[in-house]
Amino acid sequence: MLRGLLTTPSKSACGLLDIESLDRAEIEAILERARYFQPAPGETYRRLETLRGKMIVNLFFEASTRTRVSFEIAERRLGADTVSIAAQTSSVSKGESLVDTLNTLVAMRPDAIVMRHSASGAPHFLARHLQIPIINAGDGTHEHPTQALLDARTILDRGKSLEGLRVAIIGDIAHSRVARSNVHLLSRFGADIVLCGPPSLVPRELENLAPGVRLAYDMKEALRNADVIMMLRVQLERQHEAPMSAGEYFRFYGLRLEHLALAKSDVIVMHPGPINRGRELSSDVADSQRSVILNQVENGVAVRMAVLERILP
Repeated sequence: MLRGLLTTPSKSACGLLDIESLDRAEIEAILERARYFQPAPGETYRRLETLRGKMIVNLFFEASTRTRVSFEIAERRLGADTVSIAAQTSSVSKGESLVDTLNTLVAMRPDAIVMRHSASGAPHFLARHLQIPIINAGDGTHEHPTQALLDARTILDRGKSLEGLRVAIIGDIAHSRVARSNVHLLSRFGADIVLCGPPSLVPRELENLAPGVRLAYDMKEALRNADVIMMLRVQLERQHEAPMSAGEYFRFYGLRLEHLALAKSDVIVMHPGPINRGRELSSDVADSQRSVILNQVENGVAVRMAVLERILP
């Protein structure tokens, strides 16, 4: 069972709430199992009966395409029954509280809940009250554990070791749960991590997030000798002050082909999506051979199969 879920003495549920609580061995076990689930070239994902008879509820209080759909596919590939609920179609839209909504669902006896919520810590809060596993599919600006795991699987697939990796994470760091989960994961392997973006989006306290983290506000400095460039979406919906225009942001922090010459010759470019072309990176980069963005999407299924199998034996 994963230790990334808070388990109280009175509760027996285990799930996946974050990367920060996982140790290196647990991370490696998930990544290795995900490799087993990856289809061979030209093949599709194998259908298994591992979770036959299990019911999983996907509860998304924020919009999602990649995460929601890949969880649904992963669940079905393992033989589980699934129900997906969006906040706007649930009783939350009528004023029902989060706890009441979850208690209602639990009364129907699902075996696990996959949840995305705009409030940081929402899955941890519910884990204290519910007796079934909860998988965090992204909570506010806190963490997105399965995204970091699929990112790590993608890096490994390109023949790179996580040991001593030099990673430049560029963009809206302040509001990025993806950045936080990746920092926690990569630091377990001694990675050299540079967080870069406008000063307003890269607060100084993030330097203390994990060992091996440093900050930069000059994109060229951050890219120098990087093994991995991880671009992030500018989360306009979470910003409370006037943001840079798309053109201004792209000028200083948008990734263009000429930037790749600053990194290592075999550098890979990542992005958790959705991509805002012309703001975060150019189409030339997004569609280049250095880009592994679609590989990340594909690996989401295998990684989430590994997580589901692990928490629902």
